[in-house]
Amino acid sequence: MPASYIDTYYSRTLAADERLLPLSGRVSADVCVVGGGLAGITAALELARRGRQVVLLEGRRIAWGASGRNGGFVSPGYATGLDAIERLAGHDAAASLYRLSMEGVRIVADNIRDLGIAEAAPVHGIIAAIRYDGAAALQSYRDRMERDFGRPLRFMPRDEVRSHLLSPKYHQALYDAESFHFHPLNYACALIREFRRLGGLVHEDSLVTGAQLDGARKVVTTAGGRVECGDVVFAGGGYTDSVCPALRRAFLPIATYVLLTEPIRDRIADAIRTNAAIGDDRRAGDYYRVVGGERILWGGRITTRTSDPRDLAERLRREMVTTYPQLADVRIDIAWSGLMSYARHLMPQIGRLQPGVWYCTAFGGHGMNTTAIGGKVVAEAIAGESDRVRLFEPFGLAWNGGPFGRAAAQLTYWTYQAMDAWRERKAA
Repeated sequence: MPASYIDTYYSRTLAADERLLPLSGRVSADVCVVGGGLAGITAALELARRGRQVVLLEGRRIAWGASGRNGGFVSPGYATGLDAIERLAGHDAAASLYRLSMEGVRIVADNIRDLGIAEAAPVHGIIAAIRYDGAAALQSYRDRMERDFGRPLRFMPRDEVRSHLLSPKYHQALYDAESFHFHPLNYACALIREFRRLGGLVHEDSLVTGAQLDGARKVVTTAGGRVECGDVVFAGGGYTDSVCPALRRAFLPIATYVLLTEPIRDRIADAIRTNAAIGDDRRAGDYYRVVGGERILWGGRITTRTSDPRDLAERLRREMVTTYPQLADVRIDIAWSGLMSYARHLMPQIGRLQPGVWYCTAFGGHGMNTTAIGGKVVAEAIAGESDRVRLFEPFGLAWNGGPFGRAAAQLTYWTYQAMDAWRERKAA
């Protein structure tokens, strides 16, 4: 049975739901992209802009996974911090990687502007808040971003933070006016329309079942057909299967959760008095924003469990009410989850597996900007334009640890939760 989008805020507000036919028969192309999330879409579009013949295969629907059901935050950075990147890649490479993440934000913004994607509904402003007294560290980070990268972040003292976020949980924050939040599913579908306008072929419900990758011409097969091509890009995420074992062993599928409140236009100002999106600095902390002017979209928590808990909505509601007790009587309309892919080093995995075979995955935790730049640098490498993809070489396909890695990831998350709780209790 053909896949459908799961019930989310984004699928409910999808501007145009155009179903694309599965692959049928034999097709020849320059490049086959496997995976119709934002990394695969961006790579395919960038290659089509360079005149390449590209076929994009998606096992379900375009942006069906995490790309189309996330928080919608578009800001620089990665799932791990700059200091951790420096330890593995060195100071200069880390700085170049961070600039790539900033470029990723610009790629998304430029596509929205240049293609007139009004349905992406971008809103500028993201507040990064902390739940303890950390003014000095925040100001130091702000100064570093301004000095090293020209990022104009504004420090918000406690009184200002609490005038916008009516919660005793928050202390200080940084405000980023250049970052934004948007509708990722509408954005992804608009990119697909542009890709098709340029002559690209897209096939949904086309799960890849096999791949012959050793010859000069690669062959990618589905239940209904095959693609013969010179290059293959694997751009799956948390729902990737075992068609390319080296990739499947290199990351863990990690679930995150999101809820949507009932319409509460007259109640929102009781808690949130800003159009900016809000996130905190805890590992898998809360991230939320007002959508449609009348609902709160609230995300948080991560787990290695890939099936939804029965009380998913209630778990998230407790997180929201702990932060904003005044919303205790607000009902939840829907809640959903999505599987992200995380590497052990918490960086994207982007590079060349072997001649003509590329990978672009593991964007968990900071995917909107990094999928954009990841897709672009892979396209540049295939087109022979640049070797910027090599900046990601220090973050290769390290084994995820299998079931032991999954257990270790969950234990690490619980440890971070305990550390966060201890720090917040000290601040109370």
